[in-house]
Amino acid sequence: MSNNTELKKRGDAVIVGSYARYPAAMVSGLGCKLTDADGKEYLDFLAGIAVCALGHCHPQVSETICRQAQKLVHVSNLYYTEPQIELAELICQHSFAEKVFFCNSGAEANEAAIKLARIYSPQGRYKIISLAGSFHGRTLATVAATGQPKFHEGFEPMPGGFCYAPFGDLEALEAMVDETTCAILCEPLQGEGGVRPLVKEYLAGIRALCDKHGLLLIFDEIQTGMGRTGTLFAYEQLGVEPDIMSMAKAIGNGMPIGAMVTKSEIAAAFVPGTHASTFGGNPVATAAGVTTMNIILEDGFLHDVLDKGVYFRDLLVGLAKKFPALVTGSRGMGLIVAAVLTEKGISHGTAIVNAMFERGYLMNFAGNSVLRFVPPLIVTKAEIDEFVTVLAEVMAEIDS
Repeated sequence: MSNNTELKKRGDAVIVGSYARYPAAMVSGLGCKLTDADGKEYLDFLAGIAVCALGHCHPQVSETICRQAQKLVHVSNLYYTEPQIELAELICQHSFAEKVFFCNSGAEANEAAIKLARIYSPQGRYKIISLAGSFHGRTLATVAATGQPKFHEGFEPMPGGFCYAPFGDLEALEAMVDETTCAILCEPLQGEGGVRPLVKEYLAGIRALCDKHGLLLIFDEIQTGMGRTGTLFAYEQLGVEPDIMSMAKAIGNGMPIGAMVTKSEIAAAFVPGTHASTFGGNPVATAAGVTTMNIILEDGFLHDVLDKGVYFRDLLVGLAKKFPALVTGSRGMGLIVAAVLTEKGISHGTAIVNAMFERGYLMNFAGNSVLRFVPPLIVTKAEIDEFVTVLAEVMAEIDS
């Protein structure tokens, strides 16, 4: 069997270098643990970047995938399939949505949301306002909607029709609305932007602006959806309902699947020929989604996510008290959690992540401001304790 070094050499020879990869080839996983080709085990608090909500190789999800793959792997969306219908029904039953469009990723879900907002809106209305610090995907349209200039560099000129309002400033946002504006796009919590929640009052203000000016409100719940924040969708905790919502990441617990959801009236603007996805709503991916969603919706599951999130953030507050030169506090919702770093901490952010990797603990540095933790939602308090204990050891070495 190949080892990490051999697999890295082979991979570097043939795979485009668009990722700064760690020198480990993961070969198996179970629950919150991953194992690499050298046999080293890792406690995973990244979960495929908020994808493996039920952990790696969840037995029920894996069984569902195998069973469906033996029945039907793919058929064109010119035909109906039961797994796709069943997942769409589940999503509509447990959200504001009345209609679902399936695709394969978060970027595609946002592409669908952008196109729907434009085709639904009156002629001449096409501009979409997003927020500084936002992240909405890597396609040209979704990177144009992303309010972080570093993601635009080298790909200019960006597609037109997008602009960015200062984070948290309602007056500035309203000043940007004109006769060409069709929608406001935002994440209820900015994940890549540094785990920054949008407070209820701010989101309510954005909803009111949309209502006042006849705009659509689009929520990007790609990272916050499917139980990550302690409710199935973050908007449920915030008292603000969008008109369109994108989701992806955790829907299929690792299977590539995304969705754009909306009300029937708005969805009617998409007619045959206006939008499509060859693999969207694939039977295997949607079957995995049904099982994943049913587990997340079991009694007590989401309450436990909220409870463990509070527990985790409290431990990080303790870390801030112990290492005030590096950490100022914690923030997040449910089990999307961040340790907020000082200027000194930011300068050591990558070093902290690398040191944790060497010890067998996975996390990342987000928004050039925080250490981000998105463990599987099945993580235990004992695993959280273990992780934070090792993180404290790393910080003690850096702070000495």
